[in-house]
Amino acid sequence: MIAAIKAPGANTRGLLAYLYGPGRHDEHLDPHIVAGFAMLGMPDPGRDENATLTELARHLDEPVRLRNSEFGKKVTDHVWHCPVRAAPEDRYLSDTEWGEIAQRIVQAAGIAPAGDDLACRWTAVRHADDHIHILATTVREDGRRPKLHDSGIRVGDACREIEKDYGLRRLKKGDGTAARRPTQAEMHKAERLGWEQPAQEWLEDRIRAAIPHAKSAEELLAYLEADGVLLKVKRGPSGDPLGYAVGRPGDLNKDGEQIFHPGGKVAPDLSLPKLTARLETSTPEEHPTARRNQPSTPWYQATDALDTLHTDLTDDTRAQAHISALGELLEATAQKAPADLRPEIRAAAKAFARAQWSQVRAEDRAAHALRSAARDIANTATGPDGSALATLVAALVWAAIVAERWHEAKGHAHQADAARQALQHLQAAADHALVPVLAELEPRPPREQAQRVLASDIRAAVPDHADRILSDPAWPALATVLADAEALGHQPHQLLKEAAAQRELTTARQPARVLITRIQHTSRNPAPNRRAEAARSRSTMATDIASRQVRAPQPVAATPPTSQQHQQRR
Repeated sequence: MIAAIKAPGANTRGLLAYLYGPGRHDEHLDPHIVAGFAMLGMPDPGRDENATLTELARHLDEPVRLRNSEFGKKVTDHVWHCPVRAAPEDRYLSDTEWGEIAQRIVQAAGIAPAGDDLACRWTAVRHADDHIHILATTVREDGRRPKLHDSGIRVGDACREIEKDYGLRRLKKGDGTAARRPTQAEMHKAERLGWEQPAQEWLEDRIRAAIPHAKSAEELLAYLEADGVLLKVKRGPSGDPLGYAVGRPGDLNKDGEQIFHPGGKVAPDLSLPKLTARLETSTPEEHPTARRNQPSTPWYQATDALDTLHTDLTDDTRAQAHISALGELLEATAQKAPADLRPEIRAAAKAFARAQWSQVRAEDRAAHALRSAARDIANTATGPDGSALATLVAALVWAAIVAERWHEAKGHAHQADAARQALQHLQAAADHALVPVLAELEPRPPREQAQRVLASDIRAAVPDHADRILSDPAWPALATVLADAEALGHQPHQLLKEAAAQRELTTARQPARVLITRIQHTSRNPAPNRRAEAARSRSTMATDIASRQVRAPQPVAATPPTSQQHQQRR
């Protein structure tokens, strides 16, 4: 059950006209009151043909008129409006049940606390099977204003209790970090203008798409402007941006003026201070296990950055930073992925946007490597080869699992759900990305004897998952990968242990496929020849010693004294 408190209004009669009217698309049927303040004396235009909307509005507004007549400063924001909607799969609720629910909502909000005879006047109108509208005037009978601070949180808590008591769909409690949902009016406006998305949703997508391309707030604003987003930027005396608002071309108000939305209202993590903190992190923090001296493309660099994700999530501030940067990497990957994979990765990035932000403060500097990899991908001119793409998407699957687990452990229910939705899209993309890789590997499996040896390596390195791996249809392709790695000087047994430690296999639907991408990534360079390295080291040391000896000043040899000098010393 969702109760959405609207912004305060000033026209009681006008809102009643909407509630009792046909609706914008004739969706209002049989409007009538199901509960309210002083029910016995409240006229109901839906049930009494002699009652009028003006009479009902006057009844509700009476305390407001009395207060305005006694005080010089009039109350103008007195209309409180809260639609309350059941889930589509919920059972039919009777008028009596909806009336009880309305009573609990106004009590929780502070509109009409239990046992308070001087509370605000209110009414609940039902004009559809699945929802009601609660309208209240926020001046009490004693002339005071009700205390409505944090009423949304209290009403949300009441809805969770109502769901339990009435056997309705149980929604998860939020943490106040969700973006505002488009209103029905905004959705109808988008439909009328032929837009696929309401303006605010369109703007959020544009901002998130711009983030991987920018290193500063100024670069981000310039990118948005170049992408067709209208901007209003507030600047300080130094010229630095202090805040910004964005608008969609053609999104006008009733007076024909462009509508702008502050970044922080588009989504909580898109305010300028939060974006600046993410974009302008200074010195990168290198993880102690990061690979060094390994030539790589942005796609492999991104996989390398993801390799440390599960260890970085042990600290909450680092975890939040990495999950935020993971969303940027998903967005960048979606922009540069091949056309056949782009829809799934785009859907994953869009779903994961809700998982990027929580109440946990982020240590943004900790995610520099991941954010830098996202930026490099967004700005690269060439796409990935098949193996690099399959490896990265497989790593993104594991990253989404890790993010989901962290949010679940922290009680971030909506973020965990968002990570799960992203995971479903990423798994589909990973399956698709691996098809050409398998097509290249399967025609050249190792000989049967070599496969038996490699199978024994599987049983020794990952005994708990060996049966699943060896029965996986992709096992011959994995054997080919292990044989290729062995030809480059790697030890298959060691590679398998490292891959299983890096990405646990319990959650892997097809463990052989997971190992293929992991081992291709870690074995893509020849293994170092330790004897050759030792010989080069000895040779280098000898050369250095000889070089130092040549450069060092030579001692002057002492010449034996002549006989005359000897005689003089004597």
